[in-house]
Amino acid sequence: MAFELQKLPYAFDALEPYIDAKTMEIHHDKHHAGYTSNLNAAVQGTVLEGKTIEELLAKISVHPVAVRNNGGGFYNHNLYWDVMAPGGAKTPEGDLQKAIDASFGSYENFKEAFTKAALTRFGSGWAWLVKQGDSLVISSTPNQDNPLMDLAEVKGTPVLGVDVWEHAYYLNYQNRRPDYVNAFYNVVNWDEVARRFKG
Repeated sequence: MAFELQKLPYAFDALEPYIDAKTMEIHHDKHHAGYTSNLNAAVQGTVLEGKTIEELLAKISVHPVAVRNNGGGFYNHNLYWDVMAPGGAKTPEGDLQKAIDASFGSYENFKEAFTKAALTRFGSGWAWLVKQGDSLVISSTPNQDNPLMDLAEVKGTPVLGVDVWEHAYYLNYQNRRPDYVNAFYNVVNWDEVARRFKG
């Protein structure tokens, strides 16, 4: 089966004023749609056709660069849309909160480290909260790479990710990436992050 573009679980304007409707529309309907169609084109008629996205990413180092770039873009954006939501809990709760406290000392310490990872990623890329066993670590990756890839410096299961490609924020924030990252915390869907953490 071909990979399908995931529908947004909310309206384009649902995350305003933190992320504007026009950015969401272009980001989903143009960028994510492009990664999806290009991934399908890259695997069509090859031995990779029919594999899950996780299977592709796990051995990405031996696949063509088009699969790496578009497969990463496909997976990363699926996660990104899901870990955001209008309203909702403003901080983690339950087992996720305990894991964050155990791994970073406090939510504020986590937030500081996650923000640093997002702001110090040179050029385009992502910052991640990554599950490794029962603990959590923070990392960042270039371009559309992610921690599921066999070539990632920090490997594990991503449970939260923020897109720091300029197309994710430039219409509203221009070159002010720190303002965008700070705004992102207002729309994090901690219930979904907790679900991913429980696995």
